[in-house]
Amino acid sequence: MELIMKLSQILKKATLLIAIVLMSACSIAPPQNINNVCDMFDEYYDWYLAADEVYEKWRVPQHVTMAFIHQESKFVQDARPPWEWFLWIIPTGRASSAYGYAQALDGTWEEYQEKAENWGADRDDFEDAVDFIGWYNHRSLIRNKINPHDAYSLYLAYHEGQGGFQRKTYLNKPWLLKVAKKVEKRSRMYQHQLNGCKGELEGSRLWRSFWG
Repeated sequence: MELIMKLSQILKKATLLIAIVLMSACSIAPPQNINNVCDMFDEYYDWYLAADEVYEKWRVPQHVTMAFIHQESKFVQDARPPWEWFLWIIPTGRASSAYGYAQALDGTWEEYQEKAENWGADRDDFEDAVDFIGWYNHRSLIRNKINPHDAYSLYLAYHEGQGGFQRKTYLNKPWLLKVAKKVEKRSRMYQHQLNGCKGELEGSRLWRSFWG
């Protein structure tokens, strides 16, 4: 009986260890230099392909998409809002259900899964997250006639929702206007960087395609 209990304990520890290893294997560390989009795409070339696919599918440029991810999560795969506390002692939950690279809310993500027919999409998967950003921003292009390169207005619509953008609710939030300006500035910086490395990235695409 004692032997069986010991074997059971060993099995439980082994199962836990395997689970931890598998979770670690699935996690992706943020890029080493999140201030240079060329470095990020060089480190994670699949990200370049994913962001380029978003442009082809939703007409949202890569530099805009990447600037959104930087603002929302700093490229942290499982990013969440911080905990809120009552009297600095009792945790009362997180500010919202935002999660993942794009900080998408539960309800908005479910709507994306349905409307984009991407039922198995995960918020902590980069390809799914950038596709979500492309899908949402494409709605802004159609409904609010925002230019796809206008990261400032796109971010305001992303934060306030399509109806909120139309009602200009952002005008009552000076802090949000500053954040949108930051996104716009970073988008332009990323665009300038991409102009210098686009040829090399496309060359890598051809090389990879040739060698399978």
